[in-house]
Amino acid sequence: MAAAFSSDGEAALRRELRAAVAAAPRGDLDGFYEMGRAVAFVRDGGFRKVALQFPDELLADAVEVAARMEAATGAEICCVDEVAAEHVGAEAVLHYGPACLSPCRKLPVLHIFGQQPLDVGRCTEAFRELYPERQSRVVVLSDVVYAHAMGELEQQLRPEYPNIIFSRLVCGDLPGPAAPGEERKFGRQFLVEAAGGLQDYAMFYVGAEGLALTSFMLTWNRCPFSSFSPITGCGRRETLNVNRALMRRLYLVERARDASVVGILVGTLGVAGYLTVLQHLRELLCRAGKRSYTLAVGKPNPAKLANFLEVDVFVLVACAQNSLLDSSDFYRPVVTPYELELACNPAHEWTGNYLTDFRDLLPGACAHVELPPAVPAAEAVPDVSLITGKMRATHLCDPPTSQLPPSTTLACRDQTRALAEISPAASFLESRSWRGLEQQLGQTPVSKAVQGRRGIAIAYEDEGCEQP
Repeated sequence: MAAAFSSDGEAALRRELRAAVAAAPRGDLDGFYEMGRAVAFVRDGGFRKVALQFPDELLADAVEVAARMEAATGAEICCVDEVAAEHVGAEAVLHYGPACLSPCRKLPVLHIFGQQPLDVGRCTEAFRELYPERQSRVVVLSDVVYAHAMGELEQQLRPEYPNIIFSRLVCGDLPGPAAPGEERKFGRQFLVEAAGGLQDYAMFYVGAEGLALTSFMLTWNRCPFSSFSPITGCGRRETLNVNRALMRRLYLVERARDASVVGILVGTLGVAGYLTVLQHLRELLCRAGKRSYTLAVGKPNPAKLANFLEVDVFVLVACAQNSLLDSSDFYRPVVTPYELELACNPAHEWTGNYLTDFRDLLPGACAHVELPPAVPAAEAVPDVSLITGKMRATHLCDPPTSQLPPSTTLACRDQTRALAEISPAASFLESRSWRGLEQQLGQTPVSKAVQGRRGIAIAYEDEGCEQP
């Protein structure tokens, strides 16, 4: 355990870097990065400064792609993410590589996934082996890097399988409400016409095993899954024990019910609605009588989160595909906003449908449940922890009415700002729902920074209320 939290850095210096599997073919950069579509996006939008965002495995091509884009468009090109793009005054973002397809907050975004090769013939054969019955009802999903080949795959399978459905990628929110039988999740959209709904269908996933497939299986947990790996060229029926995985997640819900102090991990600064869900979680924890800290730690790892020993459980606010963090190696468990909602909102009950998109919990969304009125402590129904066996309070308290006294020595923060840069090594999150005070890091008792061996973590203590 100590080795996971502390090291002298020797392992990092001796580590050998391996070639990335998803690297682009060196002789076909224009095709792999869809330069024609990217150039048309910049020209049609009239953008003069464009940010390029690359994943680690494609960074080797960033300089060459940026140079070609500048030569073709005349626009100024810089390689940063969406948050940094706002700092440099970029007018649009070109996102290269895999993406969760969550809608972004402000800047126009064009996704260039990279066209990884797919043996359509072998994939077709694997599908036939897995589904010999031609009347099978199957929904075909794919990793975004293989989306370019789904049209050819559909031409091969559609004549033989009349009940097959191919999902399509959706970048951003679709206008209007979903039609009956229409599914809109994980940036995918498809329409189910069967009378029994989606539970009458099987799912066929084209892509390698990973977090995306796990998220799909937990969300559509009533559908049997099979997959085809383009890397190995093999198809298989997925044997993930979904019930066991859900039991593990429900155990984390119980841990969240027992927690007195919760750390809210800000895992995204670009997905639309993240500020709203942060405010929702802080209000939820306050009503549940739990103290909360909002933490900006970059990519969570055990070493960073171990700096906050007073936190009983963490909740990760991230995009739908990255919110399921395996916290088995962490000092404290990490839950999703949906799991925290189940733990703290007595009116929100487990229905068997698992949610990974935090926007589904916001007002007006499909899974939003209003907090019930506060219950006096004398009338509250007693509850016993299934983990510790101790009595615990699960009723909600009244929201706090006391406010900070007026002061002329502190200036109110600009309510429209969401980010403030502290140093090249760290940045912290600002929100209009925080205390609204212009404070410098380390100068006030409500903020603290912890310099760990693997990064800087910044925390803001939120208003909490105690159970009576």
